[in-house]
Amino acid sequence: MKEHFSKEQLVSRFSEKNPSLVPLLPVIESAVAVITESYKNGGRVFCCGNGGSSSDSAHIVGELLKGFLCERPVGDEMKASLRSHGELGELMADKLQGSLAAVDLTTQQAIMSAVANDTDPVLMYAQQLWGLGRRGDVLIGISTSGNAKNVLAAGIAAKELGMTSISFTGEGGGKMGEKFDIAIRVPSGWTPEVQEYHIAVYHLLCALVEANFFDR
Repeated sequence: MKEHFSKEQLVSRFSEKNPSLVPLLPVIESAVAVITESYKNGGRVFCCGNGGSSSDSAHIVGELLKGFLCERPVGDEMKASLRSHGELGELMADKLQGSLAAVDLTTQQAIMSAVANDTDPVLMYAQQLWGLGRRGDVLIGISTSGNAKNVLAAGIAAKELGMTSISFTGEGGGKMGEKFDIAIRVPSGWTPEVQEYHIAVYHLLCALVEANFFDR
């Protein structure tokens, strides 16, 4: 069984462990509200970044697509339907979890290599969003400097598609801090520390979004 925490407890634990990040709570709450509203309207979250930030992109998607701090069992009606498929259906009924739709744009090797070869590597994320994104979706772009051109291009694409963009950067914010709708600037300019702060912030963000949809 997972250990259950209320939203208030989640925020309290975050604040106790990360006192330097407490001033970011209002902007984190804004990001949670935007993502929650998108999900309520059938939207999806797209994530991208480079290097360590690519790993963070995959990490966020993993926390959204399956249970993070909540059990997320599928509903009784769906369980009954799954069980009609025999032994494998029984396993699925018992083990499948409720999901929040999310896509990691950094793992699509075929389209990224095609874009890099045929057009321009800077567009490797923007091109994917152009085909997959729609009004009401959310883009989370991650860059310690805030100046990653391919992530910035994705932010521009998101804006033109009617999506909301959220940036995770260091304290300067860079060009992403100017272009993205919601800018989460952690209080450091040192890459390893920025990445450590990012993990703490998106863990809280994912936990709070999850809590809006699943019983704790």
